[in-house]
Amino acid sequence: MFDGETVLFNHFSGDGNWSEPGWEVRTEQAVARLASAAFEAVWERGVPHEKYSV
Repeated sequence: MFDGETVLFNHFSGDGNWSEPGWEVRTEQAVARLASAAFEAVWERGVPHEKYSV
């Protein structure tokens, strides 16, 4: 998410290599809202760096 409107998706294969087309830029409002909501949901569940342990 770049500006609240533009989302860049990277596409990878199962072995970690880029898959075709490799990346995709989307500007639809619904896609931007979904990406933003997903980011916020995982950010809330993240572990602060100073609390992370293996």
